[in-house]
Amino acid sequence: MSAPKPVTLHLSLPIPPSINSQYVVVGKRKRVLSKEANTWKKDATKALKMLRDKSVISPVEEHAFQTNLLGVYMTFYFTTPMRRDVDGGVKITLDTVAEALGFDDRNVVDMHLTKQIDPLHPRVEIDIETIHDWTFDREYVVLIDEEET
Repeated sequence: MSAPKPVTLHLSLPIPPSINSQYVVVGKRKRVLSKEANTWKKDATKALKMLRDKSVISPVEEHAFQTNLLGVYMTFYFTTPMRRDVDGGVKITLDTVAEALGFDDRNVVDMHLTKQIDPLHPRVEIDIETIHDWTFDREYVVLIDEEET
């Protein structure tokens, strides 16, 4: 019996702020999202809500992402080739998309990052797909010490 066909979704969002611009220190070493990062996160969430309202993102897709292991593939289109690291926007992008679509990002078992250049239209393109036939290398039995919990 073959695995079901994966559910896929393609999204495009504005390029997130660099990792160096995402956090600020408040008080005694408490790191919080910067104003720039909060604004990006709110704007990206609104864009995803609009896609849901226009039925670009269906309830069936959302449910599939909430109940399966996932692959996430991000292509960052930067304005210049060497100013930004490819991984600097991963966390805020994945956290925002996962929160907006209601899935747990711990279910992501496969991730690919690509860096491209588009000086006129910087963005991050995200492809999400369900993975039905994933297996971990070996099965492990987790022994929990009742006193530790």
